[in-house]
Order: sequence, then C-alpha cells, then structure tokens
Amino acid sequence: MNKHIFSAGLLGALAMPAALAGGTHGSHGSAAVGKPGQGAAVTRTITVDMQDSMRFTPQQITVSKGETVRFALSNSGKLKHEFSLGSEKELVEHYAVMKKYPDMEHDEPGKLTLAPGAKGEVIWTFDKPGVVHFACLHPGHYEAGMKGQIKVATH
Repeated sequence: MNKHIFSAGLLGALAMPAALAGGTHGSHGSAAVGKPGQGAAVTRTITVDMQDSMRFTPQQITVSKGETVRFALSNSGKLKHEFSLGSEKELVEHYAVMKKYPDMEHDEPGKLTLAPGAKGEVIWTFDKPGVVHFACLHPGHYEAGMKGQIKVATH
C-alpha cells in the first residue's frame, strides 16, 4: 500500500461523519469483491444488525452475481462497530492497521463505522461470483468472531 495514499485516506476518514458511506480510504483492491452501487440500481435491501456479542445478524448472506444490494445497517449495541466488505486478505491486512489506529472511522464505499444505536447503509454491486467477507475491524472484535460471508452465486 502506498504510504502517502494511506496517510491521506486516514486523515480523510477521521475528518468525515461516521454514518455515511463515501470517500476513498481503504478502497484499494475492492474491485475483487465488487464495486460501490447506485441507489437507483438496488434490487434488494438486506438488514444487518451489529451486536455487542461480537456477531452480525445475519452472518451468512447469499446474493446473485450482478445484484446491487442495500445493506441497512444498525448497531444495537453499546460499543462502536463497523461493517467492512473485502476479501479475507484485505480484511486481515486492514485489521492490523486498525490495531495501530483504533480510533479510525470509515466513511467510504464498502465500509461504515456506526456509533451505538446508530443506523446507516452501504450500497454494493456484486459483479463477480465467489465469496465476499465482511467484518468489524475494531480491535478485539474480529478475533471475537465479528465477521461473516456473502456468497455471490452465478444464478
């Protein structure tokens, strides 16, 4: 990862409101898991709850290749949580960064940080078959099992 891009992305991520998904930090490599979607193209809304039990509900999701999904996200806990889409490798790499910068918040396509009780959304187009991972990358949450998978089917 280019150090200058990361620094600019980190500053941008820290300066933006936490309940919106837009911007550029962390979007490197996201083409492998799809691309930001447009509201007009949404074919389905999937509600995902983030909980202090370090779980997402649901943890397993199936979508179709080409589908644009609105993830209606809510944090029903008393801790800050986030929803980050990526390959397993990208999430593990970004988790290492989050451990160094635990107050980092995300405000870009495919990633959203939510305060306790907050709601937000991520709109994503899944343009390749396979498995897309999602996780909360706040320190301790990922290791505690706060992660899930999206199966992108070809049918």
